[in-house]
Amino acid sequence: MRKLTVATRKSPLALAQTRAFVAALCARHPGLTVGELQVTTSGDRIQDRPLSEVGGKGLFTKEIEEALLDGRADFAVHSLKDVPPLLPQGLVIGCIPEREDPRDVLIAPGARKLAELAPGSRIGTSSLRRKLQLLAARPDVEVVPIRGNVDTRLRKAETGDVHAVVLARAGLVRLGLAERPAEVLPVELMIPAVAQGALGIEHREGDDVTAELLAPLSHSETKIAVTAERAVLRVVEGNCQLPVAAHAIRAGNELRIVGLLAEPDGSRVRRAEARGTYPSTDGEAVALGEDLGLKLR
Repeated sequence: MRKLTVATRKSPLALAQTRAFVAALCARHPGLTVGELQVTTSGDRIQDRPLSEVGGKGLFTKEIEEALLDGRADFAVHSLKDVPPLLPQGLVIGCIPEREDPRDVLIAPGARKLAELAPGSRIGTSSLRRKLQLLAARPDVEVVPIRGNVDTRLRKAETGDVHAVVLARAGLVRLGLAERPAEVLPVELMIPAVAQGALGIEHREGDDVTAELLAPLSHSETKIAVTAERAVLRVVEGNCQLPVAAHAIRAGNELRIVGLLAEPDGSRVRRAEARGTYPSTDGEAVALGEDLGLKLR
């Protein structure tokens, strides 16, 4: 009997998506058992400031990656949007399962939509990407920073701390909250974060046994899309101080990718699109993403 250890953050969403993936993995490999190493990351500890002020998304992966490198865990389940485009030496994203809905949703009491919010309404999000696009659609609202897990953010809307919150639909689905009344924001209004809705399964480079076990759960179309999106992020040197978005989708025999980039203060907003023959390799997906990244720069 083979036993592996998975590293995960302790948040309800992280645990839910990790346990769902592990269940699928064990179903695929009868006799496999997976232990769980729960890790508190810097991003989890620092809750009183926006990510843009405390170092960016790598704060959600650093301690988990240390557990992989020192052998305490064999693989980790990440929200791929939290993983910087350049990984630490010795680690790889060896599996990308099928993506959940990548779009953002707006949740407001009374199931009000963005267009129905009163002028001056406070919308909670700590994402510069979301803030910029919300204000483009509704320059008469106020976007205020908000941190915490999904339940915490929803509670702030219910208690009136804010009039609405914007969250990733994928997180609601994975927490069993898909039926909660919410306005799904179209990509034309709100381009998602790079790799939003996708999981990235990280493990040590050269660990062929773990790689072989993970491989059957990888989804080729998701991998092509997020590989292109992450190439955009790498070219524009994206981080939490920089509003950047990218979304790739298959359109027949083509891959279409749209993106947005602005300065940290929200100025010089650029939107662009790239499309090309549907990639047959990761390299072709990277090239298409790099093309869009250069257009945005």
